[in-house]
Amino acid sequence: MCKGLAALPHSCLERAKEIKIKLGILLQKPDSVGDLVIPYNEKPEKPAKTQKPSTDEALQWRDSLDKLLQNNYGLASFKSFLKSEFSEENLEFWIACEDYKKIRSPAKMAEKAKQIYEEFIQTEAPKEVNIDHFTKDITMKNLVEASLSSFDVAQKRIHALMEKDSLPRFVRSEFYQELIK
Repeated sequence: MCKGLAALPHSCLERAKEIKIKLGILLQKPDSVGDLVIPYNEKPEKPAKTQKPSTDEALQWRDSLDKLLQNNYGLASFKSFLKSEFSEENLEFWIACEDYKKIRSPAKMAEKAKQIYEEFIQTEAPKEVNIDHFTKDITMKNLVEASLSSFDVAQKRIHALMEKDSLPRFVRSEFYQELIK
């Protein structure tokens, strides 16, 4: 890294990384003209094909990310909200880890572990999650011989990050506020 960038605060470097990822997405060749439309400050889409929760159930989401993630409507709402903010990579990683834990075949487990690593963990990954080097090192060591717990430490860190950062933003969002009215 050049000396000029090293002097910048960590938050500036993180924001620059986010912008770089968004620009990379924009520079990819679109499949159709519809792909050229970029939503700006758009309300998240309401989730389809899931039963709307009761107000009491939705109110519990404010205090428990786990209750939100266990509810199909809540999960879909949260995902739509994060997509509207271009910050869905943490949730996608968490979901990928949950799917990974359901795999029983060692060959499929190794293949899925490699895919998760390349998509979310490795440096400059397309959807790189924000985990510290210690957690990244542990995860890499766990992947030498893939097991159901290979991503546990990283998944717990991302869960904590979503709980402290993403969930409060979601709870303040217009969509959530409309849901609990």
